[in-house]
Order: sequence, then structure tokens, then C-alpha cells
Amino acid sequence: MAMLGLLACTPDPEGRIGGDGVAIDGVPVTPPMGWNSWNTFGCNITEQIVREQADALVVTGLRDAGYRYVVVDDCWAAPERADDGSLQADPRRFPSGMAALGQYLHDRGLKFGLYAGADDKTCTQFLGTYPGATGSRGHEGRDAQTFADWQVDYLKYDWCSSNADHDDQVSAFTAMRDAIRDTGRPMVYSINPNSGVAESVPGAEFDWGGVATMTRVTNDITPVWSTNADDSGAQGVIDIVDAVAPLASRVGPSAFNDPDMLVVGVDGNPGLTLAQQRTQMSMWAMMAAPLIAGNDLTRMSTQTLDLLGNRAVIVIDQDDRVSAGAPVDDDAEIWARAIGDKGLVVSLTNRADHPRAMSVSLGSLGLVGDATVSAVDAWTGRRYQAANGELTVDVAVNDTVLLQIA
Repeated sequence: MAMLGLLACTPDPEGRIGGDGVAIDGVPVTPPMGWNSWNTFGCNITEQIVREQADALVVTGLRDAGYRYVVVDDCWAAPERADDGSLQADPRRFPSGMAALGQYLHDRGLKFGLYAGADDKTCTQFLGTYPGATGSRGHEGRDAQTFADWQVDYLKYDWCSSNADHDDQVSAFTAMRDAIRDTGRPMVYSINPNSGVAESVPGAEFDWGGVATMTRVTNDITPVWSTNADDSGAQGVIDIVDAVAPLASRVGPSAFNDPDMLVVGVDGNPGLTLAQQRTQMSMWAMMAAPLIAGNDLTRMSTQTLDLLGNRAVIVIDQDDRVSAGAPVDDDAEIWARAIGDKGLVVSLTNRADHPRAMSVSLGSLGLVGDATVSAVDAWTGRRYQAANGELTVDVAVNDTVLLQIA
């Protein structure tokens, strides 16, 4: 069996911002995995909740499966800076302080993540739902050093402004990148240039790979299959898959497209079926995307744990080649991703409203000869043998079969 040239990705219209090098040295080359507080707890986050979620990562085995970053999103900070200009924790909800919280996480083999605003306000402050103006614009050096002193391992940095000036965004995000570099502490640097910017997704329009470890390339995700381009500004799972498809060429070691967090196990209206949640896990793995859970880990079902903890899917996401997949022959339902030295993974997603058999030709995958080609489904372990130059599988409604070709 021989594998020929496989995928052609849409080139970026602009050069890579920040140059070709890694944005932050010393961070993992594979996509970050962990948990973020926002989707379930929003501004109600507390020190106790974070500790409970961290403990759940350990007890459930998700930490050992790779979910190590515990990211405290917006609303952790006091509405005012300290007398010396430093950020400080809200004393009521985080009475032990952020350094102590970081130590708690590190003692359990986890990593510590925090949120900050790239303009003068965080997102909730920009929207008027949280008091103060404690964004990091103009405070980059002081705040980065504060994060380093607290032993932070991951910084989520949100734009949170109606100002869409590209040069201004580049200046703000680069300033924090440089401040993190100056601390000497490796931190995953996760940026979202899209927050507050109407009718535009700057994270997708430009390649920020030289500025940040991971860049949000979509609007916010919501736990539905599709929003059908409604006025909410949010996107469903399949909307995001389509939005990220042309951007595969940007992905490489320590540089990732961020299609937003996992909504597996997150309550929603109407929410996602089991098949649709399996599709999200499958397609995030095909994108070589960060796997950041957002559900309540202390209350999740066995079904949710099995989805998040599937080792075969995680192995695909975390493959050391760090090469994102893309549609095969412009077919949005069939993607392929190169893994390892010569490996290949193919996803088949049924977008129809009825179960159906789906096929992919070996020729379209650049495979020569069909006598020995077989594939194993990462979800079920079932093996499929190619016949008549094709691999054919039965796929349920909105489900995805994830085939690793051997």
C-alpha cells in the first residue's frame, strides 16, 4: 500500500503574523487538553468549584487521559487592581488567592490556566455584566509577571472590544506575547481576536500562529448541531466544522486553530444527541484542535465520561505529527488526516436525516491497491476491509465513524 499526496488546503491571504517561529517556547507541541469554567459556571465561578472540578479530573481518570489544564475563565479578578497596579483575586470567591489555587492544581499533577482581557476590560466588563475595568492593555508586563509569579501555565486572552482595527489587535496580542516571553515561564497563549467584533472573525481572516499558541477561528460555540446562521452570533458544531475546514494549513507544532471548547455533556436547549457529541469529539480530533471540556465534571454521566475519555480518539488528536485534516475532494462529510510517519485517519459524518451507508474511495485518499487496506473505527474497535477500491461503513444520523487505516 502506498500513500500519495493527500490534501490541498486553502492558502491564507496574508502572511503568518509574528513570523514562522513558535509563539511561546517550551509549551507542548501537541494540542492542549483540559477544562474551562465558562460554559457551565460563567461568572459564578469560585475557588471551591475549581478545586472540585480539578479533583474530578483526577478521580475520573481524565487527567491521566491528558486533560491537565484547568482554566479559570472571566470573573475571577477583583473589580479593582491592588495599590501597586497588580491584578488581584476577588477576595470573596477566591479567598486563598490565585497562587494558592495554582499550587493546589500543581500538587495534583494538573496545570493552571487563567483568563485576562486584551483591551481595558474583560468581556463581562465590556458587556456591563461584571464591575470594573481590569483588562491588561497597558499593563502587559506587570500582569504577565504576576501570572508567572502565580505559576500560571496557560493564559486565555480575550479581545473584548468593538474596535476591529487590525493593527491595534496585532499590537495588543503581540505585546502580551512578548511580556510572557520576558517572564521566562512557558505559558500556553490562547487568544480570541473575535470577542466584541461584529460581523467579522479576525481569528479566521488572519494567521496568528506566530503570535499565539492557539487562536480562536470561530464565534462562540453553543451546544446545538447548527444555528443555521441565526442572529445569535453563536455557531453549532457542524457550523464550526465547516468554518475551520479551509484553515488546516495553519496548524503545526505549538500552533493550533481553536474551534472553541467541547460542549460534550454541556446542558443546552435543545442540546446535542449522543451521535452529535461523538461527531464533535471526532472532528476536533481531525482538526488537531485543543480538547477543552466545559461540562460539570462532578455530575457527568458515564456516557459523557466515555466520550471525553476515549483513548483512541485522544491518540489521534494528540498525534506528534500535528497535522490537521481537511475535506477529501471538497466533500464536507468526508475528511482525512495524516498521522505518524505514514498513517491516515478518515472521518465520515452523516449529515442526512436518516442512517445511510457511506463510502470513500481509496483513490481519493491517494492509496494504491485495495487488497490489504483495512481500517479500525476508533469508537467501536470494529475493523473494516476495503472492497472494490472503497471503504464502506454504516453511519447513524449526525454521527461520525472515525477510521484509522492500517
